[in-house]
Amino acid sequence: MQEIITLACTECKNRNYTTTKNKKKHPERLELRKYCKFCRRHTLHREVK
Repeated sequence: MQEIITLACTECKNRNYTTTKNKKKHPERLELRKYCKFCRRHTLHREVK
């Protein structure tokens, strides 16, 4: 049961990435360090609704 989720930068709040995850196995929100082209550096990206 893969669902598409969106990742948003925690600093500039832009929604930069989409990915998939299994919400039954991992109900918590996903957090990844990814490159933000607006901040021009690696920042923490969190799953948003």
